Amino acid sequence: MTEKTAPTAHPIHPLLAARWSPRAFTGAPVTAEQEASLLEAGRWAASCFNEQPWVFITARKDAEPEAFAKLLSLLSVNNQGWAPAAGLLVIGFARTKFAANGNPNAVAYYDLGQAVAQMALQAVELGLGSHQMRGFDVERARVELAVPADHDPVVAVAFGVTGAPDLLPEALAAREVAPRVRKPITEFAHVGAFGTPVKL
Repeated sequence: MTEKTAPTAHPIHPLLAARWSPRAFTGAPVTAEQEASLLEAGRWAASCFNEQPWVFITARKDAEPEAFAKLLSLLSVNNQGWAPAAGLLVIGFARTKFAANGNPNAVAYYDLGQAVAQMALQAVELGLGSHQMRGFDVERARVELAVPADHDPVVAVAFGVTGAPDLLPEALAAREVAPRVRKPITEFAHVGAFGTPVKL
């Protein structure tokens, strides 16, 4: 299992530092109990007016092979090159209208993102890796997964037991071991108004 703890400039929680996006999975199953914990983590994410505007279509490779194959078929060709070894695939949808009044929910994608982020951190706690993707056929997902029309397909996520980089083709294996980099805080955090970087 490859570990890529973030080289942080300031202290953060170990779960946050340990979360990264592997593509090398061993093919080991994700259990029903693990899936339940992941979904429970998403369930308790914050959302506008407690709307919880997310829907997840899931499939475990060992328990629901036909559903897993369907979700896998929605992924881009590149993602289909490594995702078959994941134990669980998930497609996340955002309900774009408030349930109570039908008005547009401008933050539905944001709230879905919070739920997925919590699932990714729960995966670390469970000893699993996760890889979030936009590389999937959005229009096919709308039709083939039978989710109501006011739900937008936004993200696919692969969860599984992380394996060695040599499980991947050479080009992807190199990306698997590449150093983790991020912009410095002063490039994106400003004091009072844009253009005055924070001083830390």
